[in-house]
Amino acid sequence: MEKIVSSRVMRESDEYTCKNVCDAKTLMYRAGRGIFESVEHWGKTAVVCGAGNNAGDGFVVAKLIHEHGGKATLFLLSDKFSESGRYYFDICTEMGVKTEKYTKETDFSGFDTVLDCIFGTGFHSTASGTAADAIDKINASGAFVVSADINSGLCADSGLSEKCVVSDLTVSVGTYKYGHFLGKAKDVIKAKKNIDIGIEIRGRSAVKAEKSDFLPLLTPRKNNSNKGTYGYVGIMGGCTEYSGAVKLANMGACALRAGCGVAKLIVPASVVGSVAPYLLESTLCPLPDEAGHIIFNKNVIDGATARLSALAVGMGWGESAENAKILEYLLAEKALPLIIDADGLNTLAKMDKNLLKTTKCRVVLTPHPKEFERISGVGVSEVLHSPVEYAEGFAREYGVILLLKGASTIVTDGEKTYICDRGSAGMATAGSGDVLSGVLAGLLGYVEYSPRAVALGAYIAGVAGELAAAEFTEMGMTAGDTARAIPKAWKELVL
Repeated sequence: MEKIVSSRVMRESDEYTCKNVCDAKTLMYRAGRGIFESVEHWGKTAVVCGAGNNAGDGFVVAKLIHEHGGKATLFLLSDKFSESGRYYFDICTEMGVKTEKYTKETDFSGFDTVLDCIFGTGFHSTASGTAADAIDKINASGAFVVSADINSGLCADSGLSEKCVVSDLTVSVGTYKYGHFLGKAKDVIKAKKNIDIGIEIRGRSAVKAEKSDFLPLLTPRKNNSNKGTYGYVGIMGGCTEYSGAVKLANMGACALRAGCGVAKLIVPASVVGSVAPYLLESTLCPLPDEAGHIIFNKNVIDGATARLSALAVGMGWGESAENAKILEYLLAEKALPLIIDADGLNTLAKMDKNLLKTTKCRVVLTPHPKEFERISGVGVSEVLHSPVEYAEGFAREYGVILLLKGASTIVTDGEKTYICDRGSAGMATAGSGDVLSGVLAGLLGYVEYSPRAVALGAYIAGVAGELAAAEFTEMGMTAGDTARAIPKAWKELVL
């Protein structure tokens, strides 16, 4: 289980370890050694250093390259070092490691490897001046680029940046930070690894969602079972304008492929004709509608949701005053896992969200940042700068599991948080969220409601997206391709 933390927690943990466990120079040496050992062949290396401990890690790497007969040149953007950094810089000087002051004439194109040690995880601004120039030259060098701890210019809490180093390898020190996964991280970090140098992590942390986290949920299926053993789930949504969305949520029987026993598609009667041809194994439950939108009727809703062990609602709902009546009734009267997505979230945004605090349902909300802005009142820009903090805060306040979509997915109930980095750029296409809702509904039909179960849904959908991209390319794939790859995603998980 790999922890992921904020820059503040990392700083405080480092300070605690230096005061109570191990001195700063020893930690810096361990960091530099770990980075050095992470690269098989350094070749002719430029070590580009700013100030602070990040530069100190670079000095240690330069020292080790020199000791092993390699060629390293230190390029200094600053003459201000931390105490430990100064210690290792002086050693490099004594050993005869070549040192140059970085200038605008500096050129990295002749180096095999460039080690980026300009900014550390405390950087939260925008690279400018000499640092920005150095970043541009690193990115244009054509060398194998290694970033120490995190790519310079990339925010360690959000993964956002206007200008940052694009690395072939990023070696995280101590434990991963949120910025290794969120925002632009996947686009600027080609590969990453973490090295444990003995820092005692103190404070809140998330967990990187991995195969091993989910194996306890995957108990073998019994031969002496039937469709009822694994749950009846419902997918309620659709309207005449958006019948395709709910069609896709159930396309390829996403819920069934997620493992439930029966999937029921609950739609307005007027769209049955367009939806029915796409149903094979699933059942269809038409509800009375007006102008193509489901109308609220207590008895009808009770009948449609009877026997269900989980329900996903909102995909392709469109806008209707009836939607709020339906959602309010479900929250007040039903006691089942309820996944609210898409137009269901837009409906919730206009309602009294305190209903979430008193509901009998076990609620899962699946917003993208703009939908989260609508339900939380926090602007998208603020959310993107501190996504874990806002997701945890909302989930804790309202007693829900929140799945915040992005390049990596955040799943949290406010106490336990998973970050799932599976998925592909090809999933940035219409209907991918509907596929996820179908998977979540299917899972929660037979797996106990928990952040881990919801993270499993994100993991399965993400792996399926990767498999689809590998088969069809990211540019050519559709959400339907992801849906059809779900069985292969399961196979990867259980093998």
